[in-house]
Amino acid sequence: MKSGLSLFTFLPPYSFTFNRPKSASAPTLLTFSPFYLLTFLLLLTSCARMGNPDGGWYDETPPRVLGASPADKATNVKSRKVEIFFNEYIKIDNATEKVIVSPPQIEAPEIRGLGKNIKVELKDSLKANTTYTIDFSDAITDNNEDNPLGNYTYSFSTGDAIDTMEVSGYVVNAQDLEPVKGILVGLYDDMSDSAFKKKPMIRVARTDSRGYFVVKGIAKGRYRVAALADADGDYVYSQRSEQLAFSHDVIIPSSKPDIRQDTIWRDSLRIDSIARVPYIHYLPDDITLRAFTVPLTDRYLVKSERREANRFTLFFSYGSDRLPLIRGLNFDAEKALVTETTPKRDTITYWINDTALINRDTLRMEVSYLMTDSMGQLVNRTDTMEMLARTPYAKRLKDQKKEYDKWLKDQSKGKKKGEPIDSVMPVKPLAVEIRAKSTLAPDENVRVTMPAPLTVCDTSKIHLYAKHDSLWYQSVFEFVPDSMASRTYILRGEWRPEIEYSLEIDSAAFVDIYGLASAKSKTGFKIGADGDYSSLFMTITGFAGKPIVVQLQNKQDATVKQVSTANGTAEFFYITPGTYYVRMFVDANGNGIWDTGDYDKDLQPEEVYYYPQPIECREKWDVTQTWDPLARRAFEQKPGDLVKNKADKKRTIRSRNLERAKQKGLQYIPKI
Repeated sequence: MKSGLSLFTFLPPYSFTFNRPKSASAPTLLTFSPFYLLTFLLLLTSCARMGNPDGGWYDETPPRVLGASPADKATNVKSRKVEIFFNEYIKIDNATEKVIVSPPQIEAPEIRGLGKNIKVELKDSLKANTTYTIDFSDAITDNNEDNPLGNYTYSFSTGDAIDTMEVSGYVVNAQDLEPVKGILVGLYDDMSDSAFKKKPMIRVARTDSRGYFVVKGIAKGRYRVAALADADGDYVYSQRSEQLAFSHDVIIPSSKPDIRQDTIWRDSLRIDSIARVPYIHYLPDDITLRAFTVPLTDRYLVKSERREANRFTLFFSYGSDRLPLIRGLNFDAEKALVTETTPKRDTITYWINDTALINRDTLRMEVSYLMTDSMGQLVNRTDTMEMLARTPYAKRLKDQKKEYDKWLKDQSKGKKKGEPIDSVMPVKPLAVEIRAKSTLAPDENVRVTMPAPLTVCDTSKIHLYAKHDSLWYQSVFEFVPDSMASRTYILRGEWRPEIEYSLEIDSAAFVDIYGLASAKSKTGFKIGADGDYSSLFMTITGFAGKPIVVQLQNKQDATVKQVSTANGTAEFFYITPGTYYVRMFVDANGNGIWDTGDYDKDLQPEEVYYYPQPIECREKWDVTQTWDPLARRAFEQKPGDLVKNKADKKRTIRSRNLERAKQKGLQYIPKI
């Protein structure tokens, strides 16, 4: 906190008397009255106290730029060293992230806050006839109270003129329209498609927490714009793993005089005044870039593991139509393995159906598979591997004995109580998982998952019964594999609202590759009434004839239901009452899933849109909405409740003097 006047201002005038002894070698004595001695000691005590003991006003004035060397907006500059002078001590917050120098510097500049100065030293050679900008954003504050200077940009030119044009906009994640923070946005004056991969950006900016960017110091001309999460600092799209956004639109910077309204608040509730402030409006100011990451198509073996003794798994970075070939070195792989793949065929599990091999701790094998070489071509590779069981056979035997001993002990206790006992320890049945909620919606189904691949699936031993008027009748159903989940089956029935159902499965309906059979089971559930649910009918304009996928989202931005349509109408039935959101994407390739882009193929990610408001669905309600996804720009669409990357709190001057005035019973009028 700054003090207004020096404490010495209030001292009465006084004089000192010097008495020199007769001896020249004697020291000089300083004498003064006891009153001044007491005053001096009190002053020392007061000066030693830090803070605000007298309840004075806080400093709420941001630092002010007094000048710079070279001067701001100077021309014909040759020096790579810049010094900016302030009226008070300042500090720079997170200069590496917040301060952006344009044109981009391959070697990072040195930026230091030293007392009342900021020193910047550019390491790269200066380019001729070029405007340089150093954008400090909100990184500069005063040293004591953290009062922010605000968005401050210093500029100079190595030529005769300085460029002042600006363009601005937003970068959002293409898949979910989340704001992308900290990504570089750059301009190119080269209109060729290859410029992004061959030439560094000529002007750059970095997005803030809202995904917002401003590129400054631009000369008049024609440009293309791109965004890049520049992993290697070369300002060139050189790695497929780098997040990027690109556009073929031509950007022509322009400006016009305009007026904005600035509201000046007296306090948190009262407006002091509204000022009409003229300013230069730079265009375009609504550039929207959709950032994405190119899918990794390079194929390589990520890892191999044998978590359980009865199977091992190979994990690849990308799938392939050709599965790996396994040649056992200490076992016969041709007859001993059952292969299971994920839908993308990037994870392959091999189940060992030979008990003797399961008991073997180490399986040695040759694995031949396709991998991507340094030229980007798929070539065959053969590796020798050893698959070690995570739990050794000796440990497994010990665990089995412990389990057997426990069973014997239980049998002994039962015998003493006169209970019937078994002479042989029973084999555990196949642990079949039946997933059925107690109340199903009419469009939901029952899922059944097996712990291991099956050799027998006898649907004649599966029975579905429906209860009508207190009597149970057999009901038709189908039992089919789930194409999206391994070892999972879907049981679909002719569900009727408010009807009870009983799923009864006989013993040995399922038998796995180890000969384990399922036990008898019975699962009851009910279908909900029509009146328990809501329906939503969404009419979407502007996309007639285009294949789109419309998704009903919950508050976690997760898909609850989705429909595909080409006529612009999406219908959702049997919605559990609650608050929902709607998201859609243009399904350009008709595969039913959102696909990212690819710069090398000049392919943009599939366009995503959000209905900007939450939708309340209530019991027995049919909700009808009309939606024009193009009515709002992409960065304005996603509802705030769903945005995960919340904007950082804006750095503002802390108005603590108002509270101080209340404590002192005074009226405080802030400086305007």
